[in-house]
Amino acid sequence: MQILETYPWIEPVLIGAAIVFVLDLIGNLISFSNRVLNALATAIIFAIVFGGLLYTGVLRLDVRTETTTTTSAPATTTP
Repeated sequence: MQILETYPWIEPVLIGAAIVFVLDLIGNLISFSNRVLNALATAIIFAIVFGGLLYTGVLRLDVRTETTTTTSAPATTTP
């Protein structure tokens, strides 16, 4: 697919959005329509499922740090 090659970040975002959507539906069923309990239940369920997926290796987070060197302009001296 051309779009996935151009924008490689779209696939993990869509997968994450689908996971959060399903977990939010589960959180809504558990919390009995209370907004605070709904948010808390969704966060707890997300942490458990997402942590489990990372722990088992189903999902991987590839975090890379790239350092770049910048050349600074030479200091100018006033006569």
